[in-house]
Amino acid sequence: MPRIARRPLLGGLAALAAPLAAPPSLRAQGTASANELRLGALFPLSGGLAVLGDESFRGLELAAEERNAAGGLLGRPIRLVKGDASNADQAAAELRRLQGAEKVAAAFGTTASHLSFAASQAAELVGLPYFELGAVADPITERGFRNLYRLCPRASDLARDSVAAIPDALAGAWSAPPDLLRIAILHEDGLYGQTVGGFQEGQLKARGLTQVERLAYPARSVDIPPMLQRLRAVGADVVLHTGYQNDIVLLYRGMKEAGWRPRMVIGTGAGYSLTDTARSLGPEFDGTLDIDFTQFAVQETVAPGIPAFIDLYKRRYGSDPRSGHSLANYVGAKLVLEAMQRAGGLERDKLRAALLATDVAEGTTATGWGARFDEKGQNLRARPLLAQWQGGRLLTVAPAEAAVAPLRPVMGAVG
Repeated sequence: MPRIARRPLLGGLAALAAPLAAPPSLRAQGTASANELRLGALFPLSGGLAVLGDESFRGLELAAEERNAAGGLLGRPIRLVKGDASNADQAAAELRRLQGAEKVAAAFGTTASHLSFAASQAAELVGLPYFELGAVADPITERGFRNLYRLCPRASDLARDSVAAIPDALAGAWSAPPDLLRIAILHEDGLYGQTVGGFQEGQLKARGLTQVERLAYPARSVDIPPMLQRLRAVGADVVLHTGYQNDIVLLYRGMKEAGWRPRMVIGTGAGYSLTDTARSLGPEFDGTLDIDFTQFAVQETVAPGIPAFIDLYKRRYGSDPRSGHSLANYVGAKLVLEAMQRAGGLERDKLRAALLATDVAEGTTATGWGARFDEKGQNLRARPLLAQWQGGRLLTVAPAEAAVAPLRPVMGAVG
């Protein structure tokens, strides 16, 4: 059997709760105005992460259009200037282009951790404010940067809550002692997967749970059969998986072909929340758990404004949202734009002071997140929720105050 590589962890604002009526589209990218405020929008718009990138961009676009419909930012219309970041080198190069030739005053991005790590470093070198709306790896905000702010949860938050679901929910549902369950960690070997996997390993040890394997794989050349052979050989009851859409589809198809699957797979965001993933896999995906950004089936008392966001999205794009990434980017961008308005400009010290003074309570935005930044630029009031695919829908199942359905302790379609 081929050897599986193992790699270590890499070194009040009430208006935020509900959107306005759907505004007109942003100006076409080819037009120009001396008065417009140019902001960079750096996302993977091509390649394997294009769906996630586009869905994330849509959230930012809706927030900018909404601001324009209300009179703009600092009395000026916002113009988003796109940059395509399909890999780390391109992310850094596009950031420099946006700051140089395109003369953007700040940049938003980027969905994936390896892209954010590169782009935010390039932004710091040229002193450009950079707002990360969706990439989760903890090292992104651990470098002492002064122009970097992250609105979403961290990999350590996802890892903590994915592991907690085992003793807090699954063990009781299975009437099994938590320490006897056999748990495997599986992850892509980039910054995202390594960071989540490393924190999951620490959480399993801290809780006295039984880890039987940790496997890493290159996302661009996934060799599923030997990984499944190993997971089957160690008798994994639960697989904690961190990967992207293509990896997930290959994993589930491989499990079907092998005639084996664990009792439960717990995914950590990314492709696990995409409706495209669920459609590709059909009933085989049902029952899968996902620790993730806020999704759309959640108690509105915890995350007010979701129905209004869905209506806004559908009127703008003609379809339902494809994942909670658009919602997270929308709420995060609104928080940033409000801070820019309060700062009275985008001068870096004033903007930093306004952001560090931000104090938005949890449960007051459409994600349920609040906003309070530490000195590293990390939002400390963004938390993931546990959801499960049931009947082709991703339903929030924990915590209790956010849940719209009970957790189902089995995978596969239930007739």
